[in-house]
Amino acid sequence: MPVEILYEDDAWTRLPLQTMAEAVAAATFARLGLDPSVWEVSLLATGDARITALNTDFRDKPEPTNVLSWPSEERAVMVAGETPLPPDPADPELGDIALAWETIEREARDMGKPMSDHVTHLIVHGLLHLLGYDHERDADATLMEGLESEILGNLGLPDPYGT
Repeated sequence: MPVEILYEDDAWTRLPLQTMAEAVAAATFARLGLDPSVWEVSLLATGDARITALNTDFRDKPEPTNVLSWPSEERAVMVAGETPLPPDPADPELGDIALAWETIEREARDMGKPMSDHVTHLIVHGLLHLLGYDHERDADATLMEGLESEILGNLGLPDPYGT
């Protein structure tokens, strides 16, 4: 599973992000029945200033957020709660994910979680977005959050939703 990481904020060097991202991607794709070696993902390891600019440009929300994702193509489903179709292996580039150090660090501290656990969760979250999962509608959120909880459990982490 090639995960290409662009480091824009040196704070990210405090974590073994490459190792984490590859393990998370492998677990996510394995759970979805996809061969992890086929897919490519880009990860931007940045900070609040850059993610605020991206969030403003792409979502018209002038504030920092923890994770953003840009799928290489639209994979969302029309029917709420439906599982997205698997991506086409002929086009292995799934898209891009951006993570903001300060926001994630603050959230982890506020939740009393290790930073690595929260980052792992957000990478799973971002990968699922690249694959067409969403949480805007209740049925979609139930499906996506259930997958997140299961994948994190497979990685030995607690359920982030406490269910």
